[in-house]
Amino acid sequence: MCRNVSKCDKRSRKESFSRMDTFKNPVTWFEIYVDDLERAKEFYESLFSIELLPQESSPDFKALRFPGGMPGLGSMGGLMQHPMRKPSREGTLVYFHVEDCGVIAERAASLGAQVFRPKWSIGADGFIAIIGDSEGNAIGLHSFR
Repeated sequence: MCRNVSKCDKRSRKESFSRMDTFKNPVTWFEIYVDDLERAKEFYESLFSIELLPQESSPDFKALRFPGGMPGLGSMGGLMQHPMRKPSREGTLVYFHVEDCGVIAERAASLGAQVFRPKWSIGADGFIAIIGDSEGNAIGLHSFR
């Protein structure tokens, strides 16, 4: 594993990423706020070819979670329809790791999403793209190819 990030080559950084130790990543949960939970569910399931799962919540809000468990590799999170939170392109940007962010950005566009920044290289860390979701949030996509 490469411990000095500035001296890692692309392959060793990819290997380090794939063997990420859950205890070295302090992020355990994220929330993506939505106005229409069913519309957002359809968008994210279609975009990432996954099934979002029901999440127990308070009677004040509705939630769906991404597949996986806590603790797990990376972080867990879900879609939240909450009366005190609104979708936004401003603020924190959550990046989803995918096989090829260019392909997923194109899929997002075919689902009606805006592509704010198409795939571009970030050097040894791979590639990223920034898209909009069905609710008005900006989300990031990351890949090594």
